[in-house]
Amino acid sequence: MEFSKRLDLFGPEIFAALNDKKVALEEQGKKLFNLSVGTPDFPTPPHIKQALLDAAQDDENWKYSLRDLPEMLDAVCQYYHRRFGVEGITHEMVMSFSGSQDGIGHLGLALCNDGDTVLLPDPCYPVFMTGSLLGGAVPYYYHLTKENNFLPNVAEIPEEVARKAKYMLVSLPANPVGSVGTPALYAEIVDFCRRYDILLVHDNAYSDIIFDGAVGGSVFNTPGAKDVAVEFFSLSKSFNVTGARISFMVGRPDVIAACKKLRTQIDFGMFIPIQKAAIAAMTGPLEGVKAQCRVYQSRRDALCGGLRSIGWDVPDSHGSMFVWAPLPAGYTNSMDFCLELIEKAGVICTPGSSFGPSGEGYVRFALTMPEERIAQAVQAIRDSGIIRSE
Repeated sequence: MEFSKRLDLFGPEIFAALNDKKVALEEQGKKLFNLSVGTPDFPTPPHIKQALLDAAQDDENWKYSLRDLPEMLDAVCQYYHRRFGVEGITHEMVMSFSGSQDGIGHLGLALCNDGDTVLLPDPCYPVFMTGSLLGGAVPYYYHLTKENNFLPNVAEIPEEVARKAKYMLVSLPANPVGSVGTPALYAEIVDFCRRYDILLVHDNAYSDIIFDGAVGGSVFNTPGAKDVAVEFFSLSKSFNVTGARISFMVGRPDVIAACKKLRTQIDFGMFIPIQKAAIAAMTGPLEGVKAQCRVYQSRRDALCGGLRSIGWDVPDSHGSMFVWAPLPAGYTNSMDFCLELIEKAGVICTPGSSFGPSGEGYVRFALTMPEERIAQAVQAIRDSGIIRSE
């Protein structure tokens, strides 16, 4: 059987090799420290679980939902005002997705024609590339460099590219590189997109995981953003509901309408008990979200500071639940290093090469273990001898 040529757009699944190595070592009884997958290890708040359980008792809630409940749309609009201070979000500016990955993965199908140019960060979360390629678009990668603190620099995008671009995808705080935007940077990006009639797509999954006194916001805190932008807003990391897949796209009504039209052809809507859980999250207490952020910062300090103490010069992440680490001395291939790290130290991280052309030379760690386990992982790396002196 000949399969779709669309599959040729995507490279081999590099995580399969890591997983095979993980399984083999587990069978040998080796102690492993899995810092590869970005799923929180914190418990889901009880009031969110209770809302889902209560809704699941109603047989009517097990039927096709067919729409986003008005009370859930109300909750999103009110949450934007409560959490971000953003006013004027209406029902026509909101739709749900089964996770931001689902939404971004289908974005190109709703917005792009074959040959359209889209602007993507490099490095970036892989679905940014996937969603564009499935829509027939041609990515132009704007580079996130160490010299620019891994932040977008629109001045480096050629004018002839900007005039052709359909949308620009920005992720701040950024996965995998851990950079955090500023009001001035957001204003520069919004102005750039307005000038060239580019849709700004902001992935805002990590606004509640931001360190060192900075405050995570929304792109809509920037004047004029409502005219040019949509934002993916996720409950997954803030409220520890990754498996429930709760995300929303918020912003320009015309873009929302286009994505809704596509969705009606492939989906029957979010399971109603999950919608009820989402309402509970957005209308419930937020103190736990802030406390959790402080724990993530302590974990960041334990990992980055610990690695520096054993001779691996890893800078502090500024936000997200990830650390972006340059390969230690003596290594040039991120996949080879990851395989050697798991073999010798039992520590699992993600090769930078999976995040785009500029990801090579780095690895990504997820801050998904308690501090004491992170300290043990650092010790295991030290004991392995994989860190070599310059």
